[in-house]
Amino acid sequence: MQSYRKELWFEVPRRRAFINITPQVEQCLRESGIQEGLLLCNAMHITASVFINDDESGLHQDYDDWLERLAPHAPISQYRHNRTGEDNGDAHLKRQVMGREVVVAVTKGRLDFGTWERIFYGEFDGNRRKRVLVKIIGE
Repeated sequence: MQSYRKELWFEVPRRRAFINITPQVEQCLRESGIQEGLLLCNAMHITASVFINDDESGLHQDYDDWLERLAPHAPISQYRHNRTGEDNGDAHLKRQVMGREVVVAVTKGRLDFGTWERIFYGEFDGNRRKRVLVKIIGE
């Protein structure tokens, strides 16, 4: 069995964003040389997410609107976490809803996706560098 590991780095210049990272993840898979196995992709920061869905701008805006209704950023005083001097209590909750990681089967050297599935990085507290781990195991 082979193993491959790479960190992808992102610095989003705004508070929230959804970025299609499928091309970078596919590049990792090519670099790994693995043809059959599993790929794990996870956000290594507690205010960011990795998830799978459709790459459609209306859906992304719906996510952003829905998450802001579930956990609005302001007023920041509504979150006990922000009493520590932070202002990102909402980002922690948004990450919890959207998830930490995805696992995708690798078949014949390709991500074994459904028709419209793509991998996304969700940023909920931007303006600083954060990383995403890609770990692939297989043969």
